[in-house]
Amino acid sequence: MITRDQSALLAPVERDLRLDLFRGIGLWMIFLDHIPHDVVAWLTLRNFGFSDAAEFFVFISGYLVGWIYGPIVAGGWFLAALKRLWRRAAEMYVAHIMLFLLFTAQIARTARRFDNPMYEHEFNVFNFLAHPDELIGQAILLKYKPVNLDVLPLYITLVFASPFIVWCLVRRPNLTLAGSVVLYILSRWFDWNVASYPPGSHWYFNPFCWQLMFVFAAWCGIGQIDKIARWVWSKPAMALAAAWLAFALLIVMTWHVHALEALIPRWMIKAIYPIDKTDLDMLRFTHFLALAIWVTYFLTRKWRALRSSWLRPVILCGQHSLPIFCLGVFLSFSAHWILTQYNKGVWEQLAVSIAGIVIMIGAAWLLDRAKRVPNLFVKVIEVEEPEMAAESSASAATATVAPASR
Repeated sequence: MITRDQSALLAPVERDLRLDLFRGIGLWMIFLDHIPHDVVAWLTLRNFGFSDAAEFFVFISGYLVGWIYGPIVAGGWFLAALKRLWRRAAEMYVAHIMLFLLFTAQIARTARRFDNPMYEHEFNVFNFLAHPDELIGQAILLKYKPVNLDVLPLYITLVFASPFIVWCLVRRPNLTLAGSVVLYILSRWFDWNVASYPPGSHWYFNPFCWQLMFVFAAWCGIGQIDKIARWVWSKPAMALAAAWLAFALLIVMTWHVHALEALIPRWMIKAIYPIDKTDLDMLRFTHFLALAIWVTYFLTRKWRALRSSWLRPVILCGQHSLPIFCLGVFLSFSAHWILTQYNKGVWEQLAVSIAGIVIMIGAAWLLDRAKRVPNLFVKVIEVEEPEMAAESSASAATATVAPASR
């Protein structure tokens, strides 16, 4: 028998602004990374380590799912959590389809107006424009995706599966995490992935591998990380994390400064390459964890700067992540088009990058203001038919007079 705890639905959840902050930073990094040859993109994480904004988003999403819905599922309200999470997955699916249609239309219009088919091939929409009747169905099935739209199908899949993940984590957290590790190993060993379009291709973000980041984050979100906190933030662990971050920085620098390649032994190069993003290489996973250890050590939940006006713009973007992500996809292509058609100078790159971020901040501010406008609710009641209403009135009158007649 399931015992439902009503307080699990009514208990307030304290907002962790650090999550909004890093989600906003991740949105800015995705926007900049999607602009080819942008000088401002040198500031993003991928130029200083193995991981990038993708790990940011998957981890934060998983952590929030465990943190918010763990107590609800533990309180016996699994169906309530499933309803809310599946509604969120449906919202993301609709957003993905709309983004796909508008993004494809934007590229097609640009290619035809400027008579430059490079855009169609560069963003993988040439086949769609040639065979829209076939590829619209592939897009609905999440098989066909233009460039820069690969990450939303991964989120949709993970959020759709998250109620069952949380249910397992609440009951057997360590066993569930171990099962996630086994699935990760098997999927890499047997090359499991979801089929994509054209035939023979697969999803850029393999959900069988990236689920490990999501499940681990949810495992932390339900409170399991607190049980090993003294080891995670111990001096030996933090020293090891710092060494790993320094090693990752050295390796990444060899990609940009070829003179540094001589410092890396050949046996090590063979051991670490290729650093696969599709299957979430362990170098990426562990680099993100090392970074998270140091960031959470210095940035506590009560950090005063989180409520300052300086960080408010990026936090606002993080609090409206889905619409701002969709907007960032359009802005990154627009910036790429401006730099391609006109000038790729440094000042132009700075201008389009800053302008895009300002537009994202403005959109987030408008969404925040719209959210504060009160909703209007109209209460709908059922009106009884006249005959039934008369009978009810007569019954009531009889019931009232009867005691007096006695």
